[in-house]
Amino acid sequence: MTEGAMVAEAGTLAHGTVPEEIRPGEVLVRVAPADVVGVCRTAAEQGFELADLTCVEGFDREGTAGLLYCMEKAGVPGTLTIVCTLDGETAPSVDSVFSSASWYERKIRDLFGIDFPDAFDRRRLVLHECYPEGFHPMKKSVQNRPFSPRTVIPPEEEYQFMPVEGKGVYQIPVGPVHAGIIEPGHFRFSAVGETVVNLEVRMFYKHRGIEKLAEGKMPDECVAVAEAVSGDESVANALGFSLAVERIAGIAVPDRAEYLRTIYAELERIHSHLGSLAGMLVDVAYPVGASRFTVLREEIFRLNRDLTGSRFMRGAVRIGGVSVDPSDDRLRALSYFLPGAEERFRESLRVVLASPTVIDRFATTGVIEPRFIRPLHITGPAARASGSVRDVRRDHPYGAYAGLAIPVRMLTGGDVLARFSLRASEVMDSLATIRACLERLPDGPATAETGRVPDGYARAMVESARGQSVHHVRIKEGRIDRYSVRTASFCNWQAIQHAVMGNIVADFPVINKSLDLSYAGTDL
Repeated sequence: MTEGAMVAEAGTLAHGTVPEEIRPGEVLVRVAPADVVGVCRTAAEQGFELADLTCVEGFDREGTAGLLYCMEKAGVPGTLTIVCTLDGETAPSVDSVFSSASWYERKIRDLFGIDFPDAFDRRRLVLHECYPEGFHPMKKSVQNRPFSPRTVIPPEEEYQFMPVEGKGVYQIPVGPVHAGIIEPGHFRFSAVGETVVNLEVRMFYKHRGIEKLAEGKMPDECVAVAEAVSGDESVANALGFSLAVERIAGIAVPDRAEYLRTIYAELERIHSHLGSLAGMLVDVAYPVGASRFTVLREEIFRLNRDLTGSRFMRGAVRIGGVSVDPSDDRLRALSYFLPGAEERFRESLRVVLASPTVIDRFATTGVIEPRFIRPLHITGPAARASGSVRDVRRDHPYGAYAGLAIPVRMLTGGDVLARFSLRASEVMDSLATIRACLERLPDGPATAETGRVPDGYARAMVESARGQSVHHVRIKEGRIDRYSVRTASFCNWQAIQHAVMGNIVADFPVINKSLDLSYAGTDL
């Protein structure tokens, strides 16, 4: 489908609803609050799914709040944004149309004070009980400074988990504080014997106010904020933010920078996948097999450091290009490293997948059924291991990806073994992609002149190792007026609640590791 066809399709969403703005890769339509549910339902019937929902104060008019429903459709290169400007502080819920809307609406209610009276779940999400009633930190009227938390919470105001009742059902609360150094999250299991019959996840124990922190910063200052969204997605999130700003400013990124960005992004994908592969093996008590991947991961970190000065490549991407243009010697060292790494990785896979113990624990464990992918907007390896072929690098190509052949990797098992195997395939693909980038890497500048970024709004999508990340940026008077991020983890956390059903509690760690979810990337 071409962008013109996308415009035509958007124009059929509802009577009188026509595209008002056409941006590169994005069509905007504006609808009244009374029409938004009907328009969303029509969009869903036409195959669109909700990729993101965010709130922007003053998007259309000062003193109002605008809801931006970002939608995408398989086979369509662009995205559709439905803009709904609210007259007050209530909005109709679309959770009956898109299940994924529930968390978005609960988040907007907490942060902006916009209520969705007909939503099926109106509990707090981001702001726990310690935050005072009426405190909505993303409102422009609220200053970014410490607040006084409530220290006494009446029992009737404590968070109520969804009740699960039945003969023999009992609950196992796990977290939010865990052994080791992982971040906080609470898992409320309901089980019969050892079998899980329900899981409810509660997150946001370390909400950091990332989006509020970005307000008022100059665009180039905000790259570091984007990198802090999730430490092991530094490149992906810095790239997503920079792409959005570059679209606002019309900045043409030099070809050399586009290829270097791709190399950095694929190195990040490799070390992320290697960590997941090793973690899955540790969780089935096979640390010897895991060590093969952790050694290779450490070598990647050292390569990252040599190339960019940072093991996680922080500071490597900037608006207009890259901050670090490695020397020929550094790039040659990377080129020499790749063949040996590929050979050792193949041998490691052969060894671990020959273990009956590994196969027995991975196969049929933690299945994500395909029917959950669209309603929850599951993306990345978690979706591609369950039959999805979606990948931002191909669906909405950016930078050098537009000229690279990224293989379509897809498995249908949906279990831990499928996610392990798919990540392994993607490691091989990333090694090949880096080789292709090195062969094509042009000479020339690695950054463009940027100057003052004009006022405007843009959205960018990137494919991190975990899946799709969506970045909204709005510039006003040269500074960040709104920066909104939705990482893949925000949606994929909701998938784990279905993946564990029918499994035993003891398999939860390996199911969790196979999804590679980021707490920080959710608790913005």
